[in-house]
Amino acid sequence: MSDLSDFLRIDASTRRVWLDARHPGFYSDPNRTYAQLHAQCPTFFWEQQGQWFFTGYDHVNALLRDRRFGRQILHIASREELGLAEPPEHTRNFDLAERHSLLEIEPPEHTRLRTLVNRAFVSRHVEKMSGEIEQLANDLIDRFEDAGRVELLSAFADIIPVTMIARMIGIPEEMGPQLLRWSHDYVGMYMFKRSRADEEAADRSAREFADYVRSVIAERRSAPKDDLLSHMIHTEHKGHFLTEEELISTTIVLLNAGHEATVHQIGNSVRIILESGLPGSDLFRDAASTERVVEETLRLCAPVHIFQRWALEEVEVDGVSLKRGDKVSLVLAAANLDPAKFSDPLAFKPDRNDGANLSFGAGIHFCIGAPLARLELNIVLPLLFRRLPNLKLAQTPQVKDVYHFHGLDALYLTW
Repeated sequence: MSDLSDFLRIDASTRRVWLDARHPGFYSDPNRTYAQLHAQCPTFFWEQQGQWFFTGYDHVNALLRDRRFGRQILHIASREELGLAEPPEHTRNFDLAERHSLLEIEPPEHTRLRTLVNRAFVSRHVEKMSGEIEQLANDLIDRFEDAGRVELLSAFADIIPVTMIARMIGIPEEMGPQLLRWSHDYVGMYMFKRSRADEEAADRSAREFADYVRSVIAERRSAPKDDLLSHMIHTEHKGHFLTEEELISTTIVLLNAGHEATVHQIGNSVRIILESGLPGSDLFRDAASTERVVEETLRLCAPVHIFQRWALEEVEVDGVSLKRGDKVSLVLAAANLDPAKFSDPLAFKPDRNDGANLSFGAGIHFCIGAPLARLELNIVLPLLFRRLPNLKLAQTPQVKDVYHFHGLDALYLTW
């Protein structure tokens, strides 16, 4: 394990931090770094990223809800005013697909789009999928149970979330592997270490993804089905229907957000539980215990670490003066480890009752898929440990060599 000084230097007096996000000592176990930041400099200017970062629970929670900040800035100011460069030509298709993304827009457009899709994701509707999720998880375990070993991500964790979100939206299940490939390329744009090749891959996949979604939209226009895509196409909101570009952006973000983080979280949760040495029979003894375990693994090893917002006006936060057009980063995963909020924050405590984690965000951009993700985790984790009671790690888990998302490349298990 690397010494933190290999990749982290903190000047608490100026709140300047030098942190190498590409160093395996950081991305393989960012919680150690977050603990140091909480101890010395919970609000800091990250030199390599060129912006202010907030890790304190109260600050992150408040900034997620603060209407002086937003996910977009160009609705109130021009690129020229803000000194922003024009977007590059080689990411044109990606930028087009993101133009109407629920994650990237503000009211009133955000309100209109979210109102149209929110009904499908509220808990009482999502819970109707419980039987399907359990059946799919059992079918997948049936395929590898007799082998005595498995790589869990490719055989289990990848398949469940993408299958369920595809069913919900109305995308054929056999498209699952292709959706995963497009999504992996697409989210490469959010990584701190992205290269020109990553950007070109994301743009190519965004174009192919959008073309495919456009073809499905055409089918649903002429022959609606009982699915979310048909609902979005044929439902008015205050006399208006979604445009084709809005439908494409919304479908892509729902498909990506509906599975990408949950794939990571299934792997992260299984790893945390196995490394704790605590028996699954105790952890998942009833529904209430299961829910606490799921929330504790979400707190301790969140799948998405960063959420960025623009300052929409001059504002001061924790002594930091920000001007309109400044971008700030909220470290959700670090907020979950704030010792002022959570006792012994780096410890896995399955019976913890210190309050809500921020892994799904807060405010108007709170993750719309949170009820579905939580349902999937509350079903598949106890099922996995019940079906495979002697589950253990076959080798040290391989952590993805990226920062912003946090998950595993592979998780080899035996029983």
